[in-house]
Amino acid sequence: MTAPPFTLDIALVFVVVGVTILLFLTEWLRVDVVAILVMISLPLLGLVQGKDTFVGFSSTAVISIIATIIMVRGLDHTGLVSRMVRPLTRLAGRSRRRTTLLLCVAVSISSSLMQNIGAAALFLPVVQRMSRLTGRPISQMLMPVGFSAILGGTITLVGSSPLLMLNDLMTPFGLKPFDLFDVTPVGLALAAAGIAYFVIFGKGMLPGGETRQTEEIDPDGDPSPFYPGIGNLYELKYPATAEDTLEVGTLCDQFHVHTVGLYRSKSEGKLLPPDRGTRIVPGTTIAVYATPEELRVLAEAHGFLVRPRLRLFAADLNDDLAGLVEAVVPPHSEFVGKSVQDGRFRHRYHMAVMAVSRGGHTHYGFLAKWIMEPGDVILMHGSWESFHRMRPLRQLLFAQSLDYEVLQPHKARIALGCFGLGTGLVAFTSLPISVCLMAGALGMILTGVLSIDDAYRGVDWRTVFLLAGLIPLGLAMQQTGAAQWLAFHMLDIVGSPSPLLFYLLVGIIATGLTLVVSNVGATVLLVPLVIGMAQKIGADPRVASLVVGMAVSNSFLLPTNQVNALYLGPGNYTSLNFVKAGTPLSILFLVVLTLTLHILY
Repeated sequence: MTAPPFTLDIALVFVVVGVTILLFLTEWLRVDVVAILVMISLPLLGLVQGKDTFVGFSSTAVISIIATIIMVRGLDHTGLVSRMVRPLTRLAGRSRRRTTLLLCVAVSISSSLMQNIGAAALFLPVVQRMSRLTGRPISQMLMPVGFSAILGGTITLVGSSPLLMLNDLMTPFGLKPFDLFDVTPVGLALAAAGIAYFVIFGKGMLPGGETRQTEEIDPDGDPSPFYPGIGNLYELKYPATAEDTLEVGTLCDQFHVHTVGLYRSKSEGKLLPPDRGTRIVPGTTIAVYATPEELRVLAEAHGFLVRPRLRLFAADLNDDLAGLVEAVVPPHSEFVGKSVQDGRFRHRYHMAVMAVSRGGHTHYGFLAKWIMEPGDVILMHGSWESFHRMRPLRQLLFAQSLDYEVLQPHKARIALGCFGLGTGLVAFTSLPISVCLMAGALGMILTGVLSIDDAYRGVDWRTVFLLAGLIPLGLAMQQTGAAQWLAFHMLDIVGSPSPLLFYLLVGIIATGLTLVVSNVGATVLLVPLVIGMAQKIGADPRVASLVVGMAVSNSFLLPTNQVNALYLGPGNYTSLNFVKAGTPLSILFLVVLTLTLHILY
């Protein structure tokens, strides 16, 4: 095997790679802008043909990530993500380490059964919601999950594209192919090492670990901090042994307790919210807003059993489906001159009036007879769907943006079916991954789980341009011979090393190449090369090939991997964050990979 000649084109490619890494690390330009700069520079320098400049936008990697984001947005749109979050949050509690462990294990298992980008995208909204619920910075949670998704892709042959194609590259050399679970012991060791790294050292390695940022009150967001008399949401059980029958209006007027949900029997179902005159009979369960003091007085007076967390109403009144909204009564409103009761907010609009402010004073009780005037500020509780239906009527001017999505729980099974269609086609057909995943995304749109506009809004175009801009750089590395020249000379430097040192060197080369060349491209380039070198020095060519297939997943140093690019924006990460957290993990990855393969083979 002769060394490829060193040409001017190879030198120019190395310059472009060096400048790209420098710009990533210094953050002089945003990473997506750097990617666009690279994409345009390559044809100007004659390193790729003009027709290949924008090939990244039609690449399997970019189309796959767009399709996956759309599918996961569809799952989120039906409330399925919220159902995943609740049990995870209960199990994790307030423990950082337990939260990290649960999330990383869950995403690793998922990633071993589907493409790792699919698992990463699925867990993105899960982590975002858990961050809001627990108050932990998302930057402390997202990177461990993303890295675990990458590591989980090494547990089976179907977890990542390089492992999927490994057997096809080995067959022409007469090597025995790997079975589905042949790589599992190695992958489990890598995933366990990575998860342990973040559980033990994660806080110091991740941004936001030293000081906790407290969120300021957003006047365009949740209005409840401005209404201390509203209190918190509780679930109460009226004992079956109680003797009195109460009314919803009585709780509001006498105790300033606002009832937003009521359940008496299965035949009647849940009332969201109940009318003021609705009776609270023994055995009734209600959801109320109240301060701790008001709750104590009510419980002592009538024997209510207090549940600090929603159980019966958890699926109806969680933050994804319902909440508090402020609105102003305009001069032209039909509510002017009417009482709150005559406005029929509960019966007609399915909203509960919680408080009314006028002249700098806020009133919480005896609201039924309140005569509304222009300028009154009304605090209401209801479902986001109810507020979206009312807004076009222009009878109230909402004091905050209604950016909350109207979820469609009734389409949860359809969404799951579309997601299963996409991932199933990946697992059981030979179609390109991008085609399979886009079929699932299209299903979400055709079945009405998502509108096409929602799908477009859900795509993170920063991620798309980052990946699409760097793909031509990988193409230039291959077409000019730069990647082959680099790999050949790095292997040639060590001469005839021991098999263990050879495998370690192959892992280092694969790790470096996958930062600028796609993991699939690096695999295609390196597998034939390392098989020849292994046979030359007496090492096992199957093991050398497996090192390549595994090590191209060791892409933690820069946000150039699909998963890292997906999490870059939501986690507010910089390239230096990846360098800080990813460098020790990359070294750990290579050590564990080499030693595990040495022990097993």
